[in-house]
Amino acid sequence: MTVRLRPATLGDLPLICRLRVQRTSWLTARGSDQWTVAGRGRPIEIFAGAVGRALDRGETWIAEVDDEPAGTITVNHRADPGLWAPWELQESVIVHFMIVDLRFAGRRVGDHLLANAARLADQQHRPWVRLDAWTTNTELHDYYRRAGFAMARIAGPGACGPSKALFERQTTAWPHRLPPNLAESGAQRRFPAASMRE
Repeated sequence: MTVRLRPATLGDLPLICRLRVQRTSWLTARGSDQWTVAGRGRPIEIFAGAVGRALDRGETWIAEVDDEPAGTITVNHRADPGLWAPWELQESVIVHFMIVDLRFAGRRVGDHLLANAARLADQQHRPWVRLDAWTTNTELHDYYRRAGFAMARIAGPGACGPSKALFERQTTAWPHRLPPNLAESGAQRRFPAASMRE
């Protein structure tokens, strides 16, 4: 199995929205309210707008397995208000919207997506990869722990949104030499500095 990452384009927006709908249905069937409107998740139209802005800024990537789209990730320097302190944002890249197509579940696509985030952090001399996870989805928390992340904390009441479980991993914790298929794919593109909020 070959996993390659490529920069996403605006033409990938329908694919990314499809992945979000697919994964939301899967989560709902498992009893989770993640990404649902009832759970205070963004409606798909709001999600599409946020991803569209990330695509315009060059912050989103697509993972492909044997040339088939298998997942997506957005990496930038922004987070919802109240989650991370300004100094934490300054020293890290922030992972958003990581979704793996269910057809490729269990094939370590997520590991490649997160390794790409670490590569970007390393290029920018930022020592941390950080993310927020849906507060009540403990299975997702376990996934990130297995991926080498530690929970920093649950954000306090001043934080907005339903994803307040904060996870982090030091950039140096990834193997120094990442798999060649990441390096060959054009996944090393830097994203531009932008404001902290979308």
